[in-house]
Amino acid sequence: MSDTHSPGLHPSRPRSWWGWGWADDHPDDAECAALGALLPGTLAKPLPVPRVADLRIGPPAVRPPASLARLVTEDPAERAAHAMGKAYRDVIRALRGRPGRLPDLVARPARDQDVADLLDWAGGRGVAVVPYGGGSSVTGGVEYRGDAHRAVLSLDLTGLDRVLEVDTAGRAARIQAGILGPALEAGLRPHGLTLRHFPQSFAFSTLGGWLATRAGGHYATGRTRIDDFAQSLRVVTPAGTAESWRLPASGAGPSPDRLFLGSEGALGVITEAWMRLTERPRHRASATVSFRRFADGLEAVRAVAQSDLAPANCRLLDAGEAALSGAARDGSAVLVLGFESATGPVEARLAAAVELAREHRGVPAEGSRGPGGPGGDGPDAVGAWRSAFLRMPYLRDGLARMGAVVETFETAATWDRLPGLVEDVRAATAAAAREATRHPATVNCRLTHVYPDGAAPYFTVLAAGRPGEEVAVWDHIKSAATGTLHRHRATVTHHHAVGRDHRPGYDRQRPEPFALALRAAKDALDPHGILNPGVLVGP
Repeated sequence: MSDTHSPGLHPSRPRSWWGWGWADDHPDDAECAALGALLPGTLAKPLPVPRVADLRIGPPAVRPPASLARLVTEDPAERAAHAMGKAYRDVIRALRGRPGRLPDLVARPARDQDVADLLDWAGGRGVAVVPYGGGSSVTGGVEYRGDAHRAVLSLDLTGLDRVLEVDTAGRAARIQAGILGPALEAGLRPHGLTLRHFPQSFAFSTLGGWLATRAGGHYATGRTRIDDFAQSLRVVTPAGTAESWRLPASGAGPSPDRLFLGSEGALGVITEAWMRLTERPRHRASATVSFRRFADGLEAVRAVAQSDLAPANCRLLDAGEAALSGAARDGSAVLVLGFESATGPVEARLAAAVELAREHRGVPAEGSRGPGGPGGDGPDAVGAWRSAFLRMPYLRDGLARMGAVVETFETAATWDRLPGLVEDVRAATAAAAREATRHPATVNCRLTHVYPDGAAPYFTVLAAGRPGEEVAVWDHIKSAATGTLHRHRATVTHHHAVGRDHRPGYDRQRPEPFALALRAAKDALDPHGILNPGVLVGP
């Protein structure tokens, strides 16, 4: 048993209200200018860092009753920080002083009853409620769009930040949904356990956010999606509180947890969950393999994914992505392999995976084996890739200050469609970027997650913007990409959720009978239509 309170590892370090991560980690003006010089058509000097004081923030349209006042703030800085997520279009809107509709109030509940009371008040007053975890959404999932509600309440759940109970025999823990990644792992570490879920947003996202968006972790194979770790959920809805039984498995009808996993706060507010854990790994090894052709790398990755080797890391970087991360600069594609285990050495599994890659014309790097992988330092190429992976969101914001369009999107498809999909997405996005900007664009690709039956390609687009119209440029590019995904029957998102930005693609992807059931569930659980309006269902 445990009741660990972990407010965060850096309680006094300021987060950026307008961009990614820590405010003091952002590139300075000189670094922004140097980044901008790498792309044609960027600004002569960086846009200034936006200030909350420069925003026009009016008084809130509503105020809470006295019984809830202790939970709620109307502080302008808090309202600005909760207005958007961290997508490119959010960053550039903040830089241009157009963040959209700010929430009227920000609430921080400390217990389930607080959540229920806030939902009850909001439902009676026609106040939209947007659940908010770490605010790292890149799909418009934590902002309000439109004017159908008289006011907007941002429901910040980071006050629900405890590891409540640990069952070491069953390797599971009951954890509150507002806990951030580092605090969650700190609470499990004394027990020798880990959730083993490390998305790129790990330091700035919450357990509840992962569950509500069906997030994917850093690990490339095996249990990497948060769905796989969820044992039971507790969800507060306007219609009442739902709590599923904690079970290793059940065949009793449709799973109640599946209704709320991926529901993005539109059906209820996840407040805690029992999560499956694993022992902390003690053995690690990693390697890199280069390929002259990306197509050969695809075949090698498929062979590894269809084996029983189960690497923790199996990322294939195309030549552009490899050069961008520093993993290779000779035009090669690079496969980053990593293995880990809590029970025994992993070198034999690594050697077998390297041999499979060699059979598909892969060339292992000299001296590339050693400690490393998702959880630690490793060989030069592995370490370079990992450092670039963590730094990239900050560099994106630096390029945004130069007026560039820098954004990513991801998908998943079966192996038979994957080569054609990658080729067509590259061509369509590059053509759309040139059409919108009259400058060439760079479109890179990497595989982030691999399965026996398919993989998840992740695309990075770097292009010039049009001063003052950067959002329109990105929306044009994204529309072309989404249309291409749909033609290939590839998902509109593998692990970034639907939010509002992916809603058109999601509406085309889901079967209509399922849409009918989802609308009925929305009406039953949220009769006043206040929960994250515009997400998944409704106007």
